[in-house]
Amino acid sequence: MHAWEAIDQSLRYIEEHISEEINAQRLADQVYLSKFYFQRLFKRLVHRPVQEYIKLRRLAIALELLKTTDLKIIDIANQLGFTDPSNFTRIFKEAYNLTPEVYRKTRPRMNVIRKPNLFLNYHSIDEGVPLIVNEIVIEIEKKELDEELYLGYNETIFLGKQLPVGQQTGVDQPGELWRTFHQKKHTLKGIVDTDVEVGISDLASHSQNHFHYFVGARTLDAAIPVSADMVTKIVPGGLYIVCKIEAETKEKLVTEALNEAYRYLFDVWLPKHEIRVSSFSLEKYYKKEQIPSIELCLKVEAE
Repeated sequence: MHAWEAIDQSLRYIEEHISEEINAQRLADQVYLSKFYFQRLFKRLVHRPVQEYIKLRRLAIALELLKTTDLKIIDIANQLGFTDPSNFTRIFKEAYNLTPEVYRKTRPRMNVIRKPNLFLNYHSIDEGVPLIVNEIVIEIEKKELDEELYLGYNETIFLGKQLPVGQQTGVDQPGELWRTFHQKKHTLKGIVDTDVEVGISDLASHSQNHFHYFVGARTLDAAIPVSADMVTKIVPGGLYIVCKIEAETKEKLVTEALNEAYRYLFDVWLPKHEIRVSSFSLEKYYKKEQIPSIELCLKVEAE
């Protein structure tokens, strides 16, 4: 068994026993490692200490239960191993900057800690060859893309609260911008192609602590903003790395699958292929596809 496989086995065990008392010694014994070595290996691969990861996974599940069930908060706390409801509320607020009660009433989009897929970190794929893992399909190739014009909304996002992808908690600011766009998209009928939506992250557009995030749709012509708070965005043509992502549901696509694709591209695929890309990324959503899919496009920098 490789070292990463031992930690991957532990991650699966945590998911299956999340409501039980779990500690590093118990997990280390499961994979026949010393507690000392297990803790060091876990933190290096998961980027968090064992107990912090378990706590944040429990909170992520609590968030989903608050959103999708009518369970009392005290019952959710007990179900996930938080024996003291007041302690659960305190920990929840520390992670998400709002109480369980407020979240249940307002239901903003949130960043949560998800179970990482360590398999992806140790497997590289060739261009045009799909990789299937955990009911997610990832396929990467180079494409020449034409310049396109988009119309939508732009917001400055605090970098530390959103990146690295899948490793932060708190309000999902890009997700909230998507909500704003979808609430107003009906006003753009005839102006944009409502079947093609994009999210654009531009890390070079502001400062080291912030980035610009744009949400919109492709214009049908050289449209002008229909309201004062809307902007146009030009996506330059050129050579792009295009990562097509498919998942069984839209929710899984825009959360787990997109997070895994970002990590795989930047941590594994691009370094292995020694390809440099520009500081903006384009997430292109196709509404008419039978299988929920995204194209994650990264512009290749000229050598």
